[in-house]
Amino acid sequence: MAAPPRVAVIGAGAAGLATLKALADAGVPAVAFEATDTVGGLWVYGSPGSPAYRTLHLNTSKGRTQFADHPMPAHWPDYPDHSRIAGYLADYADRFGLRDAVRQRHTVERVTRAAGGGWTVHATGPDGPVRLDVEAVVVANGHNRVPKWPDPYPGGCTAEQLHSHDYRGPEQLAGRRVLVVGGGNSAMDIAVDASYAAARTLLSLRRGVWVVPKYLLGRPSDTLNGALARRLPWRLRQRISQTMLTATVGPPARYGLPAPAHGFLQDHPTLSDGLLSRLTHGDIQARPGIARFAGDRVEFTDGRADEVDLVVWCTGYRVEVPFLDAELLGDGADRLPLYRHVFHLDAPGLAFVGLMQSTGAAFPLVEAQARLVAGWLAGTWTPPDPARQAAASRAELRAATTRWGQRRPHMRVDFDAYLNELERELAAGRRRAGVRR
Repeated sequence: MAAPPRVAVIGAGAAGLATLKALADAGVPAVAFEATDTVGGLWVYGSPGSPAYRTLHLNTSKGRTQFADHPMPAHWPDYPDHSRIAGYLADYADRFGLRDAVRQRHTVERVTRAAGGGWTVHATGPDGPVRLDVEAVVVANGHNRVPKWPDPYPGGCTAEQLHSHDYRGPEQLAGRRVLVVGGGNSAMDIAVDASYAAARTLLSLRRGVWVVPKYLLGRPSDTLNGALARRLPWRLRQRISQTMLTATVGPPARYGLPAPAHGFLQDHPTLSDGLLSRLTHGDIQARPGIARFAGDRVEFTDGRADEVDLVVWCTGYRVEVPFLDAELLGDGADRLPLYRHVFHLDAPGLAFVGLMQSTGAAFPLVEAQARLVAGWLAGTWTPPDPARQAAASRAELRAATTRWGQRRPHMRVDFDAYLNELERELAAGRRRAGVRR
């Protein structure tokens, strides 16, 4: 008979599956609660709660996105689409025998501390309420589920409004005068889709962003920064990358976009091959921030005004963990201090995998985070004492605030630097645990 689960993992997307794999490798029994009827999380197009749209592709190259122990097929394109990634995650679950540990169609309602230590998970499944007592809980359900709408603008808007979370394909844009608002990857993708389907496409950016093509010097652009990251601090990488980008693509103002107030590598990169081309052909027209609405008329901060039929808000997501008590989240999930972005400082047995915003891909990082969690539960990795954990968390926040300002500094990580840090942390924790490997 299988041992009862010691760990509850919440979510069976990339982060949850990586956690289950690491725990299984370490011999730690676990169960995952997944609200939908499949694994793969946000990459499963059409699954309830998934923000995937039909034209969605990776914006990081496959070699920099894949799990270390499950490479993507060599014949795949550099930037696979959502269906390939969903299949890749399903294959990962099958290859490592993870599906049996996943309770599908189980929604976690509450996670509370148990009176005698440990945690109690309260969920609702197909057969009714479920209660499970465990030693530890790993929150791995992502943070792209609750759309963040902007604060109301002056005036009234009579145009239809849509959040990018509910965008599924270009047919929603066909023949319409579309205004896309935002500077992230989804905004660029949707604006490009609109430029082929809509009667007119406007793109409004309140602040400037660095737009990076997916290829530079004949290679996937994220591989170039990765090569620099192994040798140089981020400030020097910033100067080199920004110079290279400006020389090869030109400054954003060349395309009618607002100039970024921050340097390159000081915000999440926005990658798009199609945007700059569509701007230069006039198929997308850039606009600054919105000043006010007047019916179907939108006025911008530079004095221009346009009539629109549809506003697509690409304004991101609220970071919410509704099943945890407010006292565990402090000032909010996006401001939660965690040791190495994984371990709760004041609640032993509560860990997070994937509660971060990376300058690169997420898969390798959640894989590394999961190994820390598994090592801790298996007794092969030991964290430093609580005071040192808190000091390390404060130091990381100071560094992140210096680099990213107040744009969610608690969650920000530099892909390459953080991956290296987790490797060092794993080795140091094994030494603290007296494990020689």
